[in-house]
Amino acid sequence: MKLSVKSDYAARAVLGLARHYADGTALRAEDLAAEQGVPANYLVQILIELKAQGIARSVRGKQGGYLLARAPAQISLGDILRAVHGTVFDTPALSDPDCPLELKEAWRKLQHALRTAADGINFEQLLREGGDKRGMYYI
Repeated sequence: MKLSVKSDYAARAVLGLARHYADGTALRAEDLAAEQGVPANYLVQILIELKAQGIARSVRGKQGGYLLARAPAQISLGDILRAVHGTVFDTPALSDPDCPLELKEAWRKLQHALRTAADGINFEQLLREGGDKRGMYYI
């Protein structure tokens, strides 16, 4: 299974927004893109999708930009994957009437395991595991 670069960029965007959640700072898409190493024009499209799914929200005006719509602890990696791909894992075999039942059941188990794993990782955990990168500097 190979995820697209879009899912990586969306996760990076949410992680970047999560780092600013506590202080309520709205980030311009260009600043978020630079911070996360993501092409700005592509990131805008992703942010629109995240906004449509209730993960991000936008603020208009001079101090405008993007914020998380929910706390980082309430946003899972599974939420991000569903926002950009629709499902965490899908295979045509699940709807194929010619697929043997035992194989179909194996695909269902894999689908459930991946969904459970992705939903078990939230962005608060990722922030704790990574530490606060904004406040760090290196000599």
